[in-house]
Amino acid sequence: METDPRVYVLGEDILDPYGGAFKVTRGLSTKFPDRVLTTPISEAGIVGVSSGMALRGLRPVAEIMFGDFVTLIADQVVNHAAKFRWMYNDSVRVPLVVRAPMGGRRGYGPTHSQSLEKMFLGVPGLKVLAPNTLGDPGGLLEAAIADDDPVLFVEHKLLYTRPLLAAGQGDLADFALETGGGPVPYFVLRPAYPASLTIATYGYNFELARQAALELMMEHEIFAELVVFSQLSPFDLEPLFASLARTLRHGSGQARRLLTVEEGGLTLGWGAEVAARAAERSDDLSRCSVRRVAARDLPIANSPRLEDAILPSVQDIVNAALELSNA
Repeated sequence: METDPRVYVLGEDILDPYGGAFKVTRGLSTKFPDRVLTTPISEAGIVGVSSGMALRGLRPVAEIMFGDFVTLIADQVVNHAAKFRWMYNDSVRVPLVVRAPMGGRRGYGPTHSQSLEKMFLGVPGLKVLAPNTLGDPGGLLEAAIADDDPVLFVEHKLLYTRPLLAAGQGDLADFALETGGGPVPYFVLRPAYPASLTIATYGYNFELARQAALELMMEHEIFAELVVFSQLSPFDLEPLFASLARTLRHGSGQARRLLTVEEGGLTLGWGAEVAARAAERSDDLSRCSVRRVAARDLPIANSPRLEDAILPSVQDIVNAALELSNA
């Protein structure tokens, strides 16, 4: 906002001193009072107005207070913002960013704890991004704002309090970190010993996958590569295919072993599409062994005990990896 006067922020309760439900916008309305706009409780209205602003040359960032309410913006995003460039023969662009705090584990219950990003994967003209603790979330958001097409920016609530990780320190000391993809990066964590398993994930799920990979290494002597994506859609899975080729060489030699991890519901999720593309890439479908870890296909409970039972856990990942390794 300091360097680009076209950037506006719109959302519910984002003005100081409150600064939004998760305090991401705190201080902005004081510093940029004319470009931080508080709105009525109408997610469709927020994104509709933001789309119009984008069509007129501005770069709005629309905050949805809880990501569950992306269901209310689906028409504005899917039938309008994502299509205008194509409907009008590239004569208009819609540089719109929709920020959406997603995810559970805070006891917020069935309508404030979901991970609904899978509903928007594969929408033509729309990008879906998700930050993680390996990269700079501010840099990823700047890349989204600079994009001339609409972006759904998925922020897991628990990541707001997580520190960024540095290569060679803490949990990462046992892995070499590779990165690529420019301003929208992907990350590959490679253990010191040749891996026989690839784990693909994104966002907060990386926190669980990292813990599981350490347990597999220390307790079971099973080494896994982790491929962590910032861009969920459109799919660019070349880093994953490269990892699968490496782990095939060091595994049984019989099958690529792929484990996908996400917090959304298991059925028809991100992992299902990733697994399908990995299988299609294989010369022989029988040479691709896959497990998917995700939430149970249930509403998210308020009770911490039930919520933990519904959402994926580190132990779920470890168990799935052991099944793969014994397959």
